[in-house]
Amino acid sequence: MGVPSAAGVTSADPSEPKDADSFVRDAPTVLSYAAVGCYTFWLYAFGPAVSLLRAEVGFSYTLLGVYSVLWSMGAALAGAGFAWAARRLARDVLLWSSALATVIGAALFTLGQGVPATLLGAGVFGLAGTTLLTVIQAILSDRHGRRRDRALTEANIGAGASAVFAPLVLGALAASAVGWRAAFALPAAVLVVLYLRYRRQPLPTAPQRHATRGAGRLPVACWLFAVLTAVSSAIEFCLVYFGPQMLLHTGLSAAAASTALSSNYLGILIGRLLGARLTRRAGRSVALLYASLAVTAASFVLFWLTDQPALAILGLFLCGVGIANLYPLALALTLDAADGREDRANARSQMILGLVAAASPYLLGSLADQHGLATAFALEPVLIGLCVLLLWGGLRARRTTA
Repeated sequence: MGVPSAAGVTSADPSEPKDADSFVRDAPTVLSYAAVGCYTFWLYAFGPAVSLLRAEVGFSYTLLGVYSVLWSMGAALAGAGFAWAARRLARDVLLWSSALATVIGAALFTLGQGVPATLLGAGVFGLAGTTLLTVIQAILSDRHGRRRDRALTEANIGAGASAVFAPLVLGALAASAVGWRAAFALPAAVLVVLYLRYRRQPLPTAPQRHATRGAGRLPVACWLFAVLTAVSSAIEFCLVYFGPQMLLHTGLSAAAASTALSSNYLGILIGRLLGARLTRRAGRSVALLYASLAVTAASFVLFWLTDQPALAILGLFLCGVGIANLYPLALALTLDAADGREDRANARSQMILGLVAAASPYLLGSLADQHGLATAFALEPVLIGLCVLLLWGGLRARRTTA
């Protein structure tokens, strides 16, 4: 399907397509997809970059987990404040201001001297970057309504592509005289181009039902799906932060292990391409989520138990295929169950995600310092099992209240 101009949108209200089942990749959609790619490049470069920083400075696994905690606490603050900000600021103001703040956070992380400055950068990056991601999700939800599952899945295809290239670029620059820090300038340059191209582009406004229903309580199913969104992301974050460290136990160097994490991101890209194809027809999200969790569980066991580099990398790749669609489809279920309170559900899902993402890698790092990294990775099967229970519980709660 081609990308029409803004003038090609036939709906009078850009937040509600004329045909509820239609899907148009208009200018706001293309901008959102590109901005997600920029943010994701930073996000997936961040984990390997912390590993490279640890190799330079020599801090502990626990301190490595602190970087994740600060990023995640920033994400939780963004989730706590987004619904309030969304009621007072237009989507374009939120989009471009959060993009600028994310650039500042990335600059602090890469250009700061010493651990305190880079820790501050991680916190700012988490706060601003999550705000950027949340407003993009809001734009796509406003624009595509009940087909938000397809929009969010397609947006994450671009994210998956960026995730493949981020560690490759990071590893290549780390092995060169330029250094790995230069990789963090690339998304900033792309955001500048996007701003120059789309700064006057009207963006969808929140539907009126957001304002009229925003003060009410979210349904139980929405809360369960929001926690599912967070826990499924925690599975991925643990692999991102500690996967390269696990690969060191197979004999790979730090630079090679960071680069090998691209196999996981390639799996995510392939999984999301498959997910986008499957979600062209409505009603497949739940089955795809269950299948994704099964693939994630089986492939993680392969990664976890082998001491052969090739098998570990294969396990990471298959984990990526399984993980790929957990976040976008769980988020789509969260917004679908929000009963007209999508901004609030979107914000709460990011707040919970920040808290869970802060706790899980930090817990894994602490366990690794005490018992070894291989033993600590037993946390992952626990998270996968919890996802299955949350999905089952959310579906049951939704049927009960329907």
